[in-house]
Amino acid sequence: MTALLEAPGTVQVVEPGRRRWNSADTIVGLCYLLAALVIYAGLWVNLGSGYLYNSAQDQNMWEWFFSTTAHAVWSGQNPLGSVLQNYPDGVNMMANTAMLGLSIPLSPITLLFGPTVTWAIALTGGLAGTSFAWYWVFSRNLVSSRVAAAIGGVFCGFAPPMISHGNAHPNFVVLFLLPFIVLRLIRLAQGEHPVRDGLILGGLIAYQVFLGEEPLLITMLGFVVFAVAYAVTRWREAVKMVRPMVIGLVIGGVLALAVVIFPLWWQFMGPQSYRTLEHGSVGNDTAAFTRFATESIAGQPEAAADVSLNRTEENAFFGWPLIVFMVVLTIWLWRNAVARSIAISMFVMAWLSLGLVITVDHHETGVPGPWQWLAKLPLFDSLLESRLAMACIPAVGALLAIATQRVFEAAPSFRDKELPIRWLWIGALVAVLLPIAPTPLETITRPATPAFFYDGTWRSYVSSGSVVTVPLPSTGDARALHWQVRADSGFPLAAGYFVGPAGPDDKRGRYGAAERPTTHLLQEVQDNGDVPAVTDADRAAAIADLRYWHADVMVLAPGTTNQQPLQATVEALLNTPARYVDGVWLWDVRPLTAAA
Repeated sequence: MTALLEAPGTVQVVEPGRRRWNSADTIVGLCYLLAALVIYAGLWVNLGSGYLYNSAQDQNMWEWFFSTTAHAVWSGQNPLGSVLQNYPDGVNMMANTAMLGLSIPLSPITLLFGPTVTWAIALTGGLAGTSFAWYWVFSRNLVSSRVAAAIGGVFCGFAPPMISHGNAHPNFVVLFLLPFIVLRLIRLAQGEHPVRDGLILGGLIAYQVFLGEEPLLITMLGFVVFAVAYAVTRWREAVKMVRPMVIGLVIGGVLALAVVIFPLWWQFMGPQSYRTLEHGSVGNDTAAFTRFATESIAGQPEAAADVSLNRTEENAFFGWPLIVFMVVLTIWLWRNAVARSIAISMFVMAWLSLGLVITVDHHETGVPGPWQWLAKLPLFDSLLESRLAMACIPAVGALLAIATQRVFEAAPSFRDKELPIRWLWIGALVAVLLPIAPTPLETITRPATPAFFYDGTWRSYVSSGSVVTVPLPSTGDARALHWQVRADSGFPLAAGYFVGPAGPDDKRGRYGAAERPTTHLLQEVQDNGDVPAVTDADRAAAIADLRYWHADVMVLAPGTTNQQPLQATVEALLNTPARYVDGVWLWDVRPLTAAA
């Protein structure tokens, strides 16, 4: 067993041949890629109109991020912000997990083939790439058996929380840098090349900031718990690690800060920035750990929905067989310092994910959780605490790899007929992992875009102002973002689906634009289907809002929920009947807004 964190001179020397790429690595990588393609098969066979059902409105939002970034890059604009949504105030892209580290390199693909192709590549490559990255780190630094490393890697990439986020959150799927960040921290602790390792670490962290800051924060918290657990039991070795760690962290921190300081300033201090995003208490119910995820072989959709925020936030759901198995492995491997520290990190992060108050199968016990110590700290105050359980994923993968290595060392061959230990172990792994193995994600056909947008008719109605959709785009209906993409981002939208400040003088974050009177009125009509008694005050507010948005046209697409009440409400607000033009009902409001 590799003494992963031992001081230099005590680390097991890995044979040079194992460090080179060989056919086994190729096979493992292709298997991961094939598995990811099967999971997203419905999307890949229908890139023209395929839509991940459980993504809600997030696929529209992410495709907008990809498209907007590509247009900004290739037109020489600033990709850190955009006014294509929430016109005229705009959107802070750095504060919206736009994944510039992915969307910028993939911008040629986005422009050539469309953002849905980029979306599919990001998700598919994210699952496969994350798996392979952990496999690579495990096989070169933790275990000598490639089979053991492959088992650990497949769990890291295809665990239930990864698949859940794989419906809608590529920033929690494209995690292939995190294994190498963890590895570089361990290299620093070994102290052989602190300057070189610090520089590499700084570059990796800087790039990860442009892929996803929240996964980085969660991973670093898990690593700190691991490091403390190791240091407590191996304090003599830990003391020797302090100096190279400090040197490397200072060097890496300076380099990373030099790269990201301006983007981070833009994120927290720039236009449309916000300080914190309040979610309320969203810790995991303990039942979330033992139940099976929606999109798994043993999936129980109703039971999963009962203890999760939504289909994209099933952040635990490891299933009771694996939970029991992890307890057994922890006891078995306890005398190994690295395995013990990994297990402690796993259990502590699971405990933290329970939130402010421990809840057991919907019953609030009144027992405070350790999250209360971190909940109000900067950055942590915007974190969904249930996501902390995702730090358990690489810990479980590492323990599976270590345990498999031990079994393979004890039983050198699969051909042992008297007591087929290897086959018994593989059978045990199948028993605990097969129930949580992922199933292909459900894909539906996206509603057709009105011809008004894709055939260019909008150009006759939009001068230099914005398009106001009825109702305005929001977290519940962001189809307008896709319509804008189909129109080659030729016009800006009022309001939208993004994260921004609650108001001009309110730096608390909120989903969507700061609400205006007309936004609220139209949303209520869509929600309840009743045509309100429109007053002169409502009409005046509507005209003021249209002028604020610099609106050129209001558009209502057929098929919108409560379409007729919405149409009647807008007609009453504007004292003007709608016109049906190229597949949409519209109102040309330029005479009203030009009078400002």
